[in-house]
Amino acid sequence: MEPAVRLDPRAEPLRAHAPAQAVTSRGRLWLDRAAGLVVRGGGILVVASLIAILVFLVIETSPILRGARVAPLGAVATPEGNAGALVVEPRLSHLAQASADGHVRVYDLESGGLALDLPPGAPGLSTVAAGEAGFATLGADAHVRVQPVDWSVTYGEGGRKVVPRAGTPTDLALEVDAARVRALTARTAPEQVTAVAALDDGSLVEVRNAKSANAFSGEVSESSARFTLPGNEELSQLVLDPEQKMLYGASARGRVFAWELGSDGIHGPDVADTGTPVTALALLVGGRSLVAGHSDGTLSVWFRLREGRARTELVRAHQFDSQGGAIRALGPSGRGRSFFALGADGALGLYHSTSERVLWRGDSGVRDGAALAFSARGDRAFLARPGEIRELSVSSLHPEISLSSLFGRVWYEDYPEPAFVWQSTGGTEEAEPKLSLTPLWFGTLKGTFYALFFAIPLGVLAALYTSQVMDPRLQRIVKPAVEIMASLPSVVLGFLAGLWLAPRLEHVFPGFIATVCVAPLLALAAGAAYAALPGQITRRFPVGTEVAVSALALFGGGWLCFHFSPALERAFFGGDFASWLHASTGATYDPRNAIVAGVAMAFAVIPIVFAIAEESLSNVPRTLSAASLALGATRWQTIARVVLPAASPGLFAAVMIGFGRAVGETMIVLMATGNTPLIDGSPFDGFRSLSANIAVEIPEAPQGATLYRVLFLSALLLFIVTFAANGFADIVRERLRRRYSGAR
Repeated sequence: MEPAVRLDPRAEPLRAHAPAQAVTSRGRLWLDRAAGLVVRGGGILVVASLIAILVFLVIETSPILRGARVAPLGAVATPEGNAGALVVEPRLSHLAQASADGHVRVYDLESGGLALDLPPGAPGLSTVAAGEAGFATLGADAHVRVQPVDWSVTYGEGGRKVVPRAGTPTDLALEVDAARVRALTARTAPEQVTAVAALDDGSLVEVRNAKSANAFSGEVSESSARFTLPGNEELSQLVLDPEQKMLYGASARGRVFAWELGSDGIHGPDVADTGTPVTALALLVGGRSLVAGHSDGTLSVWFRLREGRARTELVRAHQFDSQGGAIRALGPSGRGRSFFALGADGALGLYHSTSERVLWRGDSGVRDGAALAFSARGDRAFLARPGEIRELSVSSLHPEISLSSLFGRVWYEDYPEPAFVWQSTGGTEEAEPKLSLTPLWFGTLKGTFYALFFAIPLGVLAALYTSQVMDPRLQRIVKPAVEIMASLPSVVLGFLAGLWLAPRLEHVFPGFIATVCVAPLLALAAGAAYAALPGQITRRFPVGTEVAVSALALFGGGWLCFHFSPALERAFFGGDFASWLHASTGATYDPRNAIVAGVAMAFAVIPIVFAIAEESLSNVPRTLSAASLALGATRWQTIARVVLPAASPGLFAAVMIGFGRAVGETMIVLMATGNTPLIDGSPFDGFRSLSANIAVEIPEAPQGATLYRVLFLSALLLFIVTFAANGFADIVRERLRRRYSGAR
């Protein structure tokens, strides 16, 4: 029997206490609120920063595809009926005009007054512009007078002043009946003056006057030459290139011709049929692109291509749709590949040859226009009609850029076919801009592919082994060590890859191939051998022995492969891998190639893939693995059928973030590759990525210039692609999470 419980009468009676209430410190409450505001504010700032970057990139790139603006500025009064050829002073201070009879007048564009008046010695029959600084007039006596106009620049208290002066004229005798001349062209230069006339029977007459100075005495001597070439088709248009080495012509039947002017006469021609009568002809800057205006208002651009050493041909490289009436006059720019075209119905159009852009079209209001000129700077145009010269303001910021020139094949001058080319600078100012982004995109994806080729298997498998198999005590060493790799600067990796790895790999590349092939087999063999050992033996080994055995097998196998690389090269590649590669496939071996860059970039990507993948695998609930093992599944069955599907959202995210890291890599690509913007799938050639191209080109890009805008467009595309990849990864990750978690 239990003893009775006795209560102490002095004890206080039991009371029902109220539930204990949590006492919250007012200061802690304010700290929690402040921390929440800081976190929310930080998130808002991050989002705002991303939006600000996107808006800035859009603002910087938006002018690229903006069209041109053409507006009338005024007019210069000229004598009635004086509507001949035009020449514009490069600084836009003066405008020279020559009437059909050879009367040259130079007007001051600021005041509109007459600055220089040069009456002809004898009235002429027709006058054409002789290049950018003179006129050529055909006289009734079949003499061609080439009158240069010199622009003398002086500097004084009032600043720069341009004074037009008449140069020394040159008379060239055609020695034919002037009435037979159907077309005339001429060029003037300090060393040589050339005139070519087309006669009514299709024949050509070339007359040239050359000057040469004695290097010792300084004495100047002159020599003249005259050549003829029979023909069978009457020509209506002639144009001479600036170097006076090529002559182009066109007929009313729609055929274009090209002749070479040599020291021994006229050679050719190359002939091409345009299909439509040619009514105007002009050469673009550089003298390689021939623009033909047709009777139906269409325009075509022609190149002369050389096939082999002897054969040449004219090819149609660009075509523009009709702007209306027959093309009456063409006005090419003195710097770029832009040109104006004036129609017989007054329609005026501004075009760019390389980009095939129609920059502007409108009505000039001039139905009787006789001449057209485009300033060298591309900001003024002049239309001559009887009684006046109309001045137009032109604003065309980036005419050489279009969607087709950025991402499509473009037929450039001196290229045998349309191609993707990035070449931001040329040997001269006359070089054609080549700003295709396609080779850079290809290089970006090429480098990303080889980086992920090495990084994904190593990163994901290492994360799988670390999280599921490795002893926890060893995990605490391996995980931080791999993650520290992410702190290695890209410039260091690029430096080592470019100056240390690339030259060494060139000499032992067969050994590298053998190592890549043998390494997985060695790892599997080492693991199988260690697993085959009895448990009473393996339990005596310290933690991490299996890792050391695999590492030793990999190191030993790699050393043997590289040691016997010369023997492998002799046995399989004839003693020289680079020569064998070129003889077998036609490819060349560049020491700084995509494989070297891929290995170096993999070192930068592996820590990211490993960290995210390992975290995702480790977060799979252990209860799932335990349940699988309890049902009789082996460890590898559990990993393959339970752990990997459950962790697949995180694994996919790891791959996509690694992809974004590789796409944006700059310094490794810059230093470890040949940095050549080529479309070549060979792993033994280099490449140039978008990010590396920005780093290379931006120091040389003038602010606001076309190259500057295109580089910002590259940055915008990288931003969009990275953002889209991350968004796509998030969508796929969420779907995988719902699928394997059973969520609806």
